[in-house]
Amino acid sequence: MTIPVESGTPLSAAPLPEFYDTAESRRRVRSTVWILMAMLVYQGYTGSIVVVASPWIAKGFGLSESALARVFAWLALAALGSLGLSRMIDRVGRRRVLIWSSIAIPLAALGAAVSTRLWIFVACAIVMNAFLGAAAAAAIVILAEVLPIARRADGQGWAGIAGAAGSGFCVFMMPIVVGAGGSWRWLLVIAGVGLAIAPMVARIGESERWKIAALEGGAARRHFYDVFVPLYRRRSATLIVCTALAAISGEGVNAWAYFHAVTTVGLSAAVASTLTILSGGLGMIGFPLGAWAAERFGRVPTIVVAGIAVSTLALGYFWGPPLNFAHPALWLGFAYLILNACANALTVAANAAITELFPTELRATMIGWFALVGAGGALAAEATISILAPTRGGISGVTGWLALLGVPAAIVFGIVIDETRGLSLEAAAKEDAFRGLP
Repeated sequence: MTIPVESGTPLSAAPLPEFYDTAESRRRVRSTVWILMAMLVYQGYTGSIVVVASPWIAKGFGLSESALARVFAWLALAALGSLGLSRMIDRVGRRRVLIWSSIAIPLAALGAAVSTRLWIFVACAIVMNAFLGAAAAAAIVILAEVLPIARRADGQGWAGIAGAAGSGFCVFMMPIVVGAGGSWRWLLVIAGVGLAIAPMVARIGESERWKIAALEGGAARRHFYDVFVPLYRRRSATLIVCTALAAISGEGVNAWAYFHAVTTVGLSAAVASTLTILSGGLGMIGFPLGAWAAERFGRVPTIVVAGIAVSTLALGYFWGPPLNFAHPALWLGFAYLILNACANALTVAANAAITELFPTELRATMIGWFALVGAGGALAAEATISILAPTRGGISGVTGWLALLGVPAAIVFGIVIDETRGLSLEAAAKEDAFRGLP
């Protein structure tokens, strides 16, 4: 699909795909969305392997809880790669980086699967996670750029469902592998099959908005630090602070929820996986609810309410169940269900907001900044857990306290960040003003 531009018309004033209403344009958008959903399912599965398999990884490499926390801290270095790759998404194109990722992720997964030394495993996992972050960023940006205004939040909801479905499949496979007497490494071998996705990803057309930015020279002229120009400084600085707090708050929830159920509470792998699949599956209702709330009430209020709820519910999960509670699986299952629903709603609203607040030339770059800052927050969280866990109630106790940092993050976001509901990407991101900058 090409954009007709009349002679003498500035490229930035050219009509964009969301204003087209032809059968061909709709077909291409549908094809792009379906391919991105497949990529996100794969990304969700592969990105969950290390977390889901963490109890068995610890046993396989002879790691204590503190040592495992240090491994997670090292994995946070993948964010440096994600930042560089996210900048490449804005510089060389969304499609090209997606193709790179569809090749690099399965190769790195296979490398991690056959590694017998911890440092080799960690190195492969870092590469894998860096490209996973880039693939997710590219997919989120493409969805924002190809969908019409009224469907952008829905698109982020679909992306969330796809990623959650992939993650759920990983959780589903873990007890099957354990029950069959196999190694957790088979999960990574399965991820290696993802090489088959590369030809399908290659069929995605490049974003027309990025083509316009590239033709005008903005894609090549801009830098990763341009997110801090005065026009966006208030937004970017606030979002970085909120992201850091949210990352510290959410790292324990994301990395140690399964570990808490198996190791601290004492559930079997089968029960913990069943609990995670059922509660996580039912919690997927948060994706459409988050999309609906983001369109009905706005991105900002949805993020504030959901963010505070996630932090509060994390306390119930990691500081529960109460001593001698008759049905610990029931307690954890209910808490995990509501926690996931709120977290999913938060993800949808946040992805919709961050793709709307910055211009085409910086849209993926800002997501890379979030990955970097989020990794720093995760590193701080894992370091804190590693240091305090032995004397402050173990991993679960420290994780509960850290979860509370999500409350000030949500409040600051609500006070400072502009609402973008109902605005075009160009208006929400102040693109006309940005392209007038030197």
